Formats: sequence, C-alpha cells, structure tokens
Amino acid sequence: MIERIETGIAPSSAPINDAIRAGQHVWLVAIAEDPITGEIVAGGIEAQARRCMQNIEISVRAAGGTLANLVMVQIFLVDSADAPGMNLVYREFITQQPYPVRATVVVKELLAKGLRIEITAQAVLD
Repeated sequence: MIERIETGIAPSSAPINDAIRAGQHVWLVAIAEDPITGEIVAGGIEAQARRCMQNIEISVRAAGGTLANLVMVQIFLVDSADAPGMNLVYREFITQQPYPVRATVVVKELLAKGLRIEITAQAVLD
C-alpha cells in the first residue's frame, strides 16, 4: 500500500508529493522552499542546502522516522563550486553512523528559478 505523507510542504493541490511511504520504505524530495511562504530561500548554497535538509528532516519525521533512518541521499547541484558549502551543511544534519549512501550530481539547471540545489532521499523505518 502506498501512502502520501502529509508534511505541510508540498501543495496538496499539485500532482506531486514530497514524501511517500510504502511499508517500511519512505521516499523523500526537498527543494530550498520555505514551507510557510512557499518562496525559494534567498542566499547562497549554504542557506539553500540548510533549507533542503530541514525540509527532508520535516518529511522523514512526518513519516515517523529521523535522519538516522536515511539510507540513500541524492543531491543535485547547478554548480560544482557549491559542493564545499553544501558539504558543510550536510555534515550538520547527517551525524549518525552508518551514514547514508550519497550521490552528488551537477546538472545544467533545476526547474524553479533561483534554485541551486535539490535533494532526494530514501529512508527505511523500523
């Protein structure tokens, strides 16, 4: 059974979800969007990466887990020069071993204007 996880981040009227659960598995996606205003966070990569990780944390908690339940993280950046700043923020959030498997990919652009990062993740809940 597939279940939409209500996080309060993705608009309920849109044909998208930011968290889906199937059994013990949860798939998550986050952009640097403020969940209150719906606006892309201003600032550089660190501000956007922090908002993305906060949104991932909100979503995994809404599913009943924590960041320690993440098993895979995929990060999409529009500029490889943003990797050091993104890594600094990532280390603030991912602190427990075993660390999730991670892939970082540089892409030409992301859909929302001004967006420098998007993160997808998978979690397994107990």
